[in-house]
Order: sequence, then structure tokens, then C-alpha cells
Amino acid sequence: MAAPLTTNQVDYFMGLALAEARKAAMIGEVPIGAVVVQDGQVVSRAFNLREHMQDGSQHAEYQAIIEANRQLHSWRLPDAQLFVTLEPCIMCAGLIQQTRLTDVYYGADDPKAGGVTSMYELLTDERLNHQVNVHAGVRADEASSLLKQFFKAVRQRKKAEKRQRRLAAENTGQK
Repeated sequence: MAAPLTTNQVDYFMGLALAEARKAAMIGEVPIGAVVVQDGQVVSRAFNLREHMQDGSQHAEYQAIIEANRQLHSWRLPDAQLFVTLEPCIMCAGLIQQTRLTDVYYGADDPKAGGVTSMYELLTDERLNHQVNVHAGVRADEASSLLKQFFKAVRQRKKAEKRQRRLAAENTGQK
């Protein structure tokens, strides 16, 4: 069993996940980032790529876990921790449970799709063969702020596009 992480390590690794989230935002993806850590070392990191890959499974934590499986040559990750900026959904919670991660540290809650604490509690459900230690709210304000800024910009962009279409239609009708 791995030694518990220090507060500084938790802060550092979540900072790496936040950096991944910022990369996602830079390319127009929902800003969610994830990092898998084992023995105090980063094994993998990833960010959302659903839009770019047109694949609904391309969540940050899903990608980070799959890459950790490749790096460690095992589908089991019993001595690894996942850091993710948003509470995992039920798909990702299922993968976390199946790969036997020991701990999940997440930032912002996801009240509409959270599979860890908000809507469901898949990782701590004692009916399942494996439970995961959940650490919610790690740098939650930063993670939440990234998401809010991103969606505000999306709404503003859509509003501007709608305005442009309306103006173009009016100009076309005037000629």
C-alpha cells in the first residue's frame, strides 16, 4: 500500500490537472484535466478531447487512466491515485472502480452528472467489490472558475454568432 500523500503533494498534483484543463480550454474543449499518480510520480495526464475526437468517451480521466494502464502494463491500478478537476461522471466512476484506483481527488462538484458524490456514490458503494477513497473539493474554486469562464465565453460567442446571422439576414432582405 502506498504512503499517504502530503497536503503539498495533493496541491501540486491537482495543479497539474488544472494545467491540463487549461490546455483543453485553449483548444475549445470543456476544461477538465486529469493526472494519474503512483508512488508520488506522475504516470499519465490528459484533458478532455470529446469535441476534437467526436467520441463521447474521451473524458480527461478516462484518457489518463487508459494511458496509465499502458504505462504500467496492467489494467489494475491498485496503488494509484487520480486527480481530476471535475467530479467524475458515472462512466468514469465505473472505470475508476474497475481499475482499482485507491484514491480519487477532484475539484468541482458536478451536480448534473456527478457519479461520485453529487448524484451517485459509485466509488464508495459497499455493494461493489472495490471501494475508492474520495477526496472532494481539492482546489474546487479554481476548477469551478475555469468551467464558469469557459461556458460564459461559449454563451457570449453563440450570442455574437446569432447576432451576426440576424444582421446578415436583415442585410440580405434589404437588397
